[in-house]
Amino acid sequence: MSFWQHASAVVDDGAQLGEGTKVWHFSHVCAGARVGDGCSLGQGVYVGNDVTIGRNVKIQNNVSVYDAVTLEDDVFCGPSMVFTNVYNPRSAVPRKSEYRRTLVKRGATLGANCTVVCGATIGEYAFVGAGAVVKGDVKPYALMVGVPARQIGWMSRHGEKLEPVDGEAVCPASGERYVIEGGLCRHVVL
Repeated sequence: MSFWQHASAVVDDGAQLGEGTKVWHFSHVCAGARVGDGCSLGQGVYVGNDVTIGRNVKIQNNVSVYDAVTLEDDVFCGPSMVFTNVYNPRSAVPRKSEYRRTLVKRGATLGANCTVVCGATIGEYAFVGAGAVVKGDVKPYALMVGVPARQIGWMSRHGEKLEPVDGEAVCPASGERYVIEGGLCRHVVL
């Protein structure tokens, strides 16, 4: 077995878990789930059948990753954050054929207790603050807060707030450079 699971965790036959992945207390990974190398699924995490999780993804306690959600490499899901997959749920109305896909791109952070309403794409290295409610797409490197979530700035790949000057910014922790133009932020590779 290339992954580790706590004795109280349930990993259904057929689930694919990568090398070095850890599944902690009282978690459940369904048969159709695909989880990459080096991931951590915290206590009480649920991973549905139609879910793809990349490498080095950290999912903190009490997060349910429902069907139709894809998390790319290096995504961080904070404690008790929420994904949905049906836009207008009703107990008496079956809507499994209406799931809306959610994509969280590489390096994004989803803060504690935030909610991502289904159908959204969260851009690379975006940062959704604790408690925010995301109702639509989020630009790469965007810093989102509030209910509903609104963009208040930009974040570096290192997770530091960028302070743009004349359309450029430098990460205070890593020294990496960014260009901000046309309402978008991009990392400059030297």
